[in-house]
Amino acid sequence: MRYIIIGAGAVGGTVGGRLAQAGREVVLVARGKHLTELDAHGLRLRVPEGESTYRLPAVDGPGPLGELRADDVLVLGVKTQDTVAALDTWAGAPVAGGGTAGERLPLVCLQNGVEGGRLALRRFRHVYGVCVWLPSTFVEPGVVSAAGTPLTGILHLGRLPHGTDDTARRIAADLADARFEAPVVEDVARWQYAKLLANLSNAIEALTGTRDTEAAQALFTRVRAEGKAVLDAAGIACTSDAEQRAARGDKVTLVPLDGTPRGGGSSWQSLARGTGTIEADYLNGEIVLLGRLHGVPTPLNEMLQRLANRFAREQRAAGSLPVEELVRRADEAARA
Repeated sequence: MRYIIIGAGAVGGTVGGRLAQAGREVVLVARGKHLTELDAHGLRLRVPEGESTYRLPAVDGPGPLGELRADDVLVLGVKTQDTVAALDTWAGAPVAGGGTAGERLPLVCLQNGVEGGRLALRRFRHVYGVCVWLPSTFVEPGVVSAAGTPLTGILHLGRLPHGTDDTARRIAADLADARFEAPVVEDVARWQYAKLLANLSNAIEALTGTRDTEAAQALFTRVRAEGKAVLDAAGIACTSDAEQRAARGDKVTLVPLDGTPRGGGSSWQSLARGTGTIEADYLNGEIVLLGRLHGVPTPLNEMLQRLANRFAREQRAAGSLPVEELVRRADEAARA
């Protein structure tokens, strides 16, 4: 199979680079300066065993590829807020032998949250969800890093809305050869919703620069409790903390990487890079939506969603809001 990585940033670039290292055929899809660097100099992937450069085809869309191949796998690595544009670009691409990508090709949603898969199912027949646990960083155009060892990440994989098939197992086997663990599960959404609860802290880290201090952790406990109450009210199951710990164990240990400054998660990186957008509508905002649908108040998640979007829109610096100020605002929101 040939893997077309739509959105070869931190996560997509890491998966693409590791697959290429394992001898799989990979095409990278990017834009702007990142595409220019990939095309001119290749993908530089920094990992614990060192830095490698992969000279892979790099394109800005399906046009330069002509007809897609029947054995192509589309891997959607863009942030959720960019999903619709990516799906519109690729769903109608022609496939050799007839039909379109949306009709014939598997689409793997390598994304945080759950909305990307729902959007994809409107346009693609064969959609696969992934619970992404892959610590990685977009260092600069053309350069991504992943600090995990001995595995680079753990990627629970399954069909959406549920089930497994031979395609999922073939993809998982390729990922296993590329230094990932990729369990194929019948109920991938159960893992994704558990990861969603963890990702509710992304906005806290993006705004304040930390999620590890006592104050940040205490705030996250309150934010997560809102999220769990909403999932319970909606009848949505998710894996337990114990099940997640057992699955991860000590398989992915982070180590410092030379030339890669210590950063934060995906939302922090969006603010740090000044992209102008952030995933909050599909992380904290998913909890807000479900809360409104099921009559559960979610003032803390609504406050984080609103603030994160404001910081992204105004291109404020990552970590520029003191955690004490965020806690004060959270207390006000809870009392309102």
